[in-house]
Amino acid sequence: MQLEIMPKKKRLSAGRVPLILFLCQMISALDVPLDYGGKAKLLEDLVQPPTITQQSPKDYIVDPRENIVIQCEAKGKPPPSFSWTRNGTHFDIDKDPLVTMKAGSGTLIINIMGEGKAETYEGVYQCTARNERGAAISNNIVVRPSRSPLWTKEKLEPITLRSGQSLVLPCRPPIGLPPAIIFWMDNSFQRLPQNERVSQGLNGDLYFSNVLPEDSREDYICYARFNHTQTIQQKQPISVKVILVDELNDTIAANLSDTEVYGAKSSRERPPTFLTPQGNASNKEELRGNVLSLECIAEGLPTPIIYWIKEDGTLPINRTFYRNFQKTLQITQVSEADSGKYQCIAKNALGVIHHTISVTVKAAPYWIMAPQNLVLSPGEDGALVCRANGNPKPRISWLSNGVPIEIAPDDPSRKINGDTIIFSSVQERSSAVYQCNASNEYGYLLGNAFVNVLAEPPRILTSENTLYQVIANRPALLDCAFFGSPLPTIEWFKGTKGSALREDTYVLHENGTLEIPVAQKDSTGTYTCVARNKLGMAKNEVHLEIKDPTSIIKQPEYAVVQRGSTVSFECKVKHDHTLIPTVIWLKDNGELPSDGRFTVDKDQLVVADVSDNDGGTYTCVANTTLDIVSASAVLSVVAPTPTPAPIYDVPNPPFDLELTDQLDKSVQLSWTPGDDNNSPITKFIIEYEDAMHEAGLWHHQTEVPGTQTTAQLKLSPYVNYSFRVMAENSLGRSLPSEASEQYLTKAAEPDKNPMTVEGLGSEPDNLVITWQPLNGFESNGPGLQYKVSWRQKDGDDEWTSVVVANVSKYIVSGTPTFVPYLIKVQALNDVGFAPEPAVVMGHSGEDLPMVAPGNVHVTVMNSTLAEVHWDPVPLKSVRGHLQGYRIYYWTDQNSSKRNRRHIERKILTFQGSKTHGMLPGLEPFSHYTLNVRVVNGKGEGPASPDRVFHTPEGVPSAPSSLKIVNPTLDSLTLEWDPPSHPNGILTEYTLRYQPINSTHELGPLVDLKIPANKTRWTLKNLNFSTRYKFYFYAQTSAGSGSQITEEAITTVDEAGILPPDVGAGKAMASRQVDIATQGWFIGLMCAVALLILILLIVCFIRRNKGGKYPVKEKEDAHPDPEIQPMKEDDGTFGEYSDAEDHKPLKKGSRTPSDRTVKKEDSDDSLVDYGEGVNGQFNEDGSFIGQYSGKKEKEPAEGNESSEAPSPVNAMNSFV
Repeated sequence: MQLEIMPKKKRLSAGRVPLILFLCQMISALDVPLDYGGKAKLLEDLVQPPTITQQSPKDYIVDPRENIVIQCEAKGKPPPSFSWTRNGTHFDIDKDPLVTMKAGSGTLIINIMGEGKAETYEGVYQCTARNERGAAISNNIVVRPSRSPLWTKEKLEPITLRSGQSLVLPCRPPIGLPPAIIFWMDNSFQRLPQNERVSQGLNGDLYFSNVLPEDSREDYICYARFNHTQTIQQKQPISVKVILVDELNDTIAANLSDTEVYGAKSSRERPPTFLTPQGNASNKEELRGNVLSLECIAEGLPTPIIYWIKEDGTLPINRTFYRNFQKTLQITQVSEADSGKYQCIAKNALGVIHHTISVTVKAAPYWIMAPQNLVLSPGEDGALVCRANGNPKPRISWLSNGVPIEIAPDDPSRKINGDTIIFSSVQERSSAVYQCNASNEYGYLLGNAFVNVLAEPPRILTSENTLYQVIANRPALLDCAFFGSPLPTIEWFKGTKGSALREDTYVLHENGTLEIPVAQKDSTGTYTCVARNKLGMAKNEVHLEIKDPTSIIKQPEYAVVQRGSTVSFECKVKHDHTLIPTVIWLKDNGELPSDGRFTVDKDQLVVADVSDNDGGTYTCVANTTLDIVSASAVLSVVAPTPTPAPIYDVPNPPFDLELTDQLDKSVQLSWTPGDDNNSPITKFIIEYEDAMHEAGLWHHQTEVPGTQTTAQLKLSPYVNYSFRVMAENSLGRSLPSEASEQYLTKAAEPDKNPMTVEGLGSEPDNLVITWQPLNGFESNGPGLQYKVSWRQKDGDDEWTSVVVANVSKYIVSGTPTFVPYLIKVQALNDVGFAPEPAVVMGHSGEDLPMVAPGNVHVTVMNSTLAEVHWDPVPLKSVRGHLQGYRIYYWTDQNSSKRNRRHIERKILTFQGSKTHGMLPGLEPFSHYTLNVRVVNGKGEGPASPDRVFHTPEGVPSAPSSLKIVNPTLDSLTLEWDPPSHPNGILTEYTLRYQPINSTHELGPLVDLKIPANKTRWTLKNLNFSTRYKFYFYAQTSAGSGSQITEEAITTVDEAGILPPDVGAGKAMASRQVDIATQGWFIGLMCAVALLILILLIVCFIRRNKGGKYPVKEKEDAHPDPEIQPMKEDDGTFGEYSDAEDHKPLKKGSRTPSDRTVKKEDSDDSLVDYGEGVNGQFNEDGSFIGQYSGKKEKEPAEGNESSEAPSPVNAMNSFV
């Protein structure tokens, strides 16, 4: 029998155990090889129970317009017969002329294209395949025709809503099979654009988080596409109209802040709320392996943004996807681990909301271990295992040959133990097909597995004397397909008299194949495969030949040829003499052009009369029956040139470097120049390497002219030299030459001493001598050391010397404090001493100064500057390098005793031997204390006795703050905080103020003195509705301090016209400019009024044919009243309303007593202003207010002024 399992490898151990494959009995997919090429006759007497190989899906939706084909294919030996059940009962296909069964299979074909209907054949079908060894059954196949129903007719009313509101357009498609795919389009079949604000939900509805005017349209159409029947159904169009807020209101609302009148921002913008799902929490159930789709769509203005989190974990990185502008969260291949609480968060500028979705993942049954076919020999044991999982846990039931095992014929060799059937000492009658059914409320699994009891000796199915040919150094696979029951064991032998293979270079596969991972020439030979079981033995010989690999020993080469010339490419092939190679040529991986200019000989390709199109890559491909090799070359075609242009480049490197005349401190180097590449060599650069001290680092040695090829080089002692040369021309420098041979010079005494010798003490009783040591190149020999010598400068002592190793520091201890020393450091090595070194002077260590400066006195220059004098200390008491004097000074408290501060010491250092210094930046009117100390390199000496001085008064800083509070019609109250730095005793405050008119011109300045103990002052008898500028500063006996300024406005006249809903209240001081009092605004309004007046006068003159109206007399008798200002508190105009047209004019108006203004009288017609009609004029001859078409509201209570309309209403009238 043939093993249909994964080719699991076993490596044979080298040594004592023969190469035998023990194929243990496994619960695997074992089949009788029903057909094995030419060996089919060997298997004619073998039988096998049926196995279902192909079947229709469990949920089978068919197209009602086509024939129904229900598949059922099976194999077995003898070939199985087929039968069907429908809805649990036998389905007799012979009685239905429309149903036929496909020959050689169990597939049903139901012909409904002629006269039948698909609905007639709805039902649950099951196929049974049966032979003498058992019966296999298919899944329950539920056959249903697809449906694409029409939308029910409905009348859809147009939808009208205001801009910014939310909207949901329902789709509610008809229920089809399978469910329809939903999308929204317009009448032109163009998809409607979707974004964060407008999107389609999972249920097909179209959601608007907020609507905009551009959303208005009459053709919102929901389409349902039924893919199975390839039909699209259309819903009735939905009309949506979005209306805007009144444009005038919008214009004013955009410029003013009266939110009560024109709609506050808060009334239009709103925090998010969820359109779907509803509430704060919901539940979702999904099946394992499906795609989990969670959706949250929110409305709000501005458009909310959606975020997703998992409350009790993290979202899986590789399986999480966001769809529909973050509104849909999808997790693919969902599993039980994905259960939990998911939270969607909707957020905009006005708020955040959350919705929690509790997800439960259930699972239809799924295999853990599906039952596998079992082939046993009589008397053997075995088991069928059926293990499945699901949520809830599936129930396992067994069938035998399609019959529940509880009512199936009894078999004493089997025992059922839950999900396992155990077979003991099986006999031939134990052969059967078993079905395992694992089911729960979400689905079921049905698995067929047969038990085939056979007693068969080994049979080898691989053809005898098969010849395998393999290229050397490649794997060789020798087949030995076998069958037997019980399973045979396999052995491989090499040669006719060879023993079982024992080398570890072989790999034996479970299907009997022998693998030689790297076949060599000595692997050639005859191999024998032997299969044994308790019923017999079979063997088969195969032959292996190892061939030499094919190779291209002469490859085509890159070529550059001129147009019109001839080019050839060579390709010589070496191959095994028993194999016949085939050589073909390709151009750019395609066939050669079918052109006579291309000629292929045995070993070359010739291209004559080359053209530009012939450029490209040419490939020679040589293949045999066992291998293939290739090689390529590029052909470049250029234009013919009469003379090749010279190539200019940097020189080639020099070569053949040679050292001669080798002396202790010189050597001669010679070399051969490289090609100058058409640019003469101008010079040679010589570099050296010291392999002993700085290996790998090259230094510049010298340069010689380009005409010279030798150089006499000066050398240093004890250096292992190597040299290299570079050539240079006008284009640059060549690469370095190869290094010369090494040359080691003899050692000598140092020829120089260390540099940077210094002597400084780190402690009061030592002298630290430091120097810069010589490098290895400067040492001139081995054993580099230093002789350090020192003595006091002013004494008669002899030099004290010590020799130290190759270091850079030596410390002399026990020296007196800060004494000058003479120092020298001399280099020496194993050969001798360097020349006598130079002498330098140093000092031993410093100590702190012992004496404080004396006679310290202070001269105060002004309130912020003082001068300090002191006597110098004796130089011997400094005990170090004098660096200067340091003054410490601080304030105890200021003289006014009002402001106690933390004492902060300040420091000033004066370099060198100075005996006086200035203290700048002092605080006026303050007590100061100071002392002086001398400083050297070690630190500070003792402090001098403290000296106390105080600074006189200064001018104060500006007051800390200035506020204007409680403005009234004629008064303003000022509040302030005293200066943070009074710098003395405050004597008084000065307040200066002046009015500012509407043209920003300053009025007369008023001065006012205020006592120093005041922090509040009220100014009375000021002008109403007037802006004032204030200048405020404090004074001490030293003078006036910095000023602080502020501006404020008195409130408007309470008799002014104010909107009735606001009232005439007090206005706070503000920097806002009153537009009604601005000169440009008044001028503009007067110009508008004058223009209208002129137009009306012209019209009256024409209608009255020269009639006159006594405007001038009325103007003289009644001059124009003042124009009322705007509201001072918010800078807005008074409210107006068309509804006030019905109100009578208030008493005190200029309307003649014998006439009244009536609603019937058209304010917009000039007819009413002719002779003897009821038209009304103001006393200045204008009729702006009456002609406006909108009348002013009644003035505020108590205001009975007969003044003309305000400029604001005049502008409204003109508009």
